[in-house]
Amino acid sequence: MGAGDPQDLVVKIRRSVLDGHFAAGQRLVEAELCDLYQVSRSTVRQALRELVADGLVEVQRNKGARVRVISTAEAVEITEVRMVLEGLLAAKAAERVTPEQAGRLLKIKEAMRERVAAHDPLAYSELNAALHGLVQEIAGQVTARTILVRLQGQLVRHQFRLSLQPGRSAVSLGQHERIVDAVVARDPAGAEAAMREHLRDVITQITRISQATTPSVEVAAPAGSGASRRDGLATR
Repeated sequence: MGAGDPQDLVVKIRRSVLDGHFAAGQRLVEAELCDLYQVSRSTVRQALRELVADGLVEVQRNKGARVRVISTAEAVEITEVRMVLEGLLAAKAAERVTPEQAGRLLKIKEAMRERVAAHDPLAYSELNAALHGLVQEIAGQVTARTILVRLQGQLVRHQFRLSLQPGRSAVSLGQHERIVDAVVARDPAGAEAAMREHLRDVITQITRISQATTPSVEVAAPAGSGASRRDGLATR
C-alpha cells in the first residue's frame, strides 16, 4: 500500500459523495478508506482534514468522521451562493462561446428533451450535470468553478429529494433551455438572468419540500444502497 497523494484522495472522496457511494451521515472509517483507496492512514487523515475545512465532512466526538448532513437552511444558503457564481459563469460563457461549443450545448439540450419525453429522470439528471459542467468549462473561470465543485457535494441529498417531485424534470428542462439559448445567442445578461431564475426556483422548491415534509432528522441511506447511489443523480 503506497502513501498516496492527499489531494488526489480528496478528489476521489468528493466524487464518491457526488456519485452517492457515500451517503449523507455515513461514517468514514479511516481503516476502510485505506483499504478502499490503497493509501496510508496519514494520507487519509490529511484528506479528511481538508474535507472538513470544505464543509463536506465533519468529525464527531468519539464517533469519528462522517459525511456532513446539510440542513434545509444551509442548503438554501449554499444555493444562493451558487446562484451568484453560476450566474457569473453563464454570462462569461455567453461572452466566450465558440460555434463548436454552442453546438455541444444544443445537442445536450436536445438530449434532455428526449429524456423528459421518455420519462427517464436519471439519464436527464446526468445530462443536466453535463450541461452545467459545459457552461462552466466555456466560461473559463477556474476559481469560481473550483468553489462550485466544493459546494455541490453538500447538496446531494436535497437535490435527490427535489428530483423525485412530479413534473420537476419538465420544469427544469424549460429553465435549462433558456440558459442554453441565451449562451448560444451570446447574450451575457440573458444567460445570467436565466441561470439565476433557475437556481432561484431550486431554492423555492427546496424550501417547499422541507415545509411539506418537516423531517426532524435526515436519515442517510445505507452505504451502497440504491437510494444512496441515486443521490448523485439529482435533477436540479
